[in-house]
Amino acid sequence: MKHAEAFDQGRIGDLDGLIRELDGWNRTLNQALTGLAENTLEGSDPTGTVHAQVSGTGRLLALTLDPRKHRDLDHLALAQAVQQAILAAKLAIGDHLNDLVDDLAGPHTTGHTTDDPLAHYINNVLREG
Repeated sequence: MKHAEAFDQGRIGDLDGLIRELDGWNRTLNQALTGLAENTLEGSDPTGTVHAQVSGTGRLLALTLDPRKHRDLDHLALAQAVQQAILAAKLAIGDHLNDLVDDLAGPHTTGHTTDDPLAHYINNVLREG
């Protein structure tokens, strides 16, 4: 990450090294996304009546209903519970993806507090031309 840090500090440094470093990040991210696509993630509605399993690509793989709990629900409440379970499983994909990206990025050592992680890079390009 030394080349990216040099670029972040406004020093162009070894541009070929930066490109090699970015290629490495790209390979790592592609491997992580391939691994994510092969994962199965799960979620449930808040009552635990419906349990959903989705693939890492978001495809619904399975729905499981608790037979004791779903009898108390009318068709609208059951439909809502199904939607909530699927949403919870898909949110788990997002959480997993955030973890993958955080692992790839490593510790943030530049001290920038902006919400846009690319703002400093863009400002460097604008400043340097």
